Amino acid sequence: MWKSPHNHKIRHGQPCKVRKHSAMPFQETLLSFASRWECDENNHLNIQFYFGIFEEADRQFQLLSGFSDAIAGQRRVRHVRFLREVKSGDLVRVASGVAFDGPHMLTVVHEMFDGATGDLTATAIDGYAPNASSARTLRTRFKDFMVPMPAHANPQEIAATPVNTRMTLDTLLSAGAVLSHRATVLARHQGADNRADDQFAVSCASNASPHFWEKTPLKQAYHKENGLGRLTTEAKLTWLSPLKAGDAILVLSNLTAVQDKSFTLRHHLFESRTKRLAAVCDSAVLPLDLQIRQPAALPEQTRRDLTALCL
Repeated sequence: MWKSPHNHKIRHGQPCKVRKHSAMPFQETLLSFASRWECDENNHLNIQFYFGIFEEADRQFQLLSGFSDAIAGQRRVRHVRFLREVKSGDLVRVASGVAFDGPHMLTVVHEMFDGATGDLTATAIDGYAPNASSARTLRTRFKDFMVPMPAHANPQEIAATPVNTRMTLDTLLSAGAVLSHRATVLARHQGADNRADDQFAVSCASNASPHFWEKTPLKQAYHKENGLGRLTTEAKLTWLSPLKAGDAILVLSNLTAVQDKSFTLRHHLFESRTKRLAAVCDSAVLPLDLQIRQPAALPEQTRRDLTALCL
């Protein structure tokens, strides 16, 4: 499933470097903890709640800094990397800043820490593309909130740029994408702007994933027989058009790439009535050997069968 990793310290068989809280001028933007109802069957925080945490931290950062869409334009993408597991009851602390040396013209950086140990658990970068002529003005305006772009927050397996696809619902179905989820946007799924929030979009992707995998060789039965799980290392959300309360959505899912020990998965969220593409969720996933807690190489034939499903 597209959910909280089993062990965030794993990265292609190597421990991920985890550092303590960075120095100012990162601004503290959230203090919370992981509730049991936010965790999956492995007692790990589900991915949708990582996005919910970063969304709230961003609201607080905008309040503290004066940052807004009116100044920098609409956010183009949110890109999350998962570095260390967050379990039920863990304290959550987020600090945020603005980087002008990141992968976007203007990048808002959020770092999530274990509030008790100070260990870095996840990062998010929000990408903006303001007018190039305003760069100097923005640097001056946010000089008290400027931070160097942390290397550990840079995208690794999913391109930083927003998805810019013209794929339609009918085209994707014809190409072999799987209809994997249906949902309706309710009032509780909306943010302060009366649009469906990131957590809703990612929850749709999370619910879609197990149904997609059942259409591939990596069914639940296969995982149980081989002692495997799935480890998500990155996730990226690109909004293409807004969703509002009452909108019905459907999700089409497909693989985009298959490597020896990893693959990338894409979920397209369409507004059902008009077939309008509203959002795209990408994730990078590793097959995980649950006994030794290390990435597992898939058999060659399994990789070939999965590659044949890539769009």
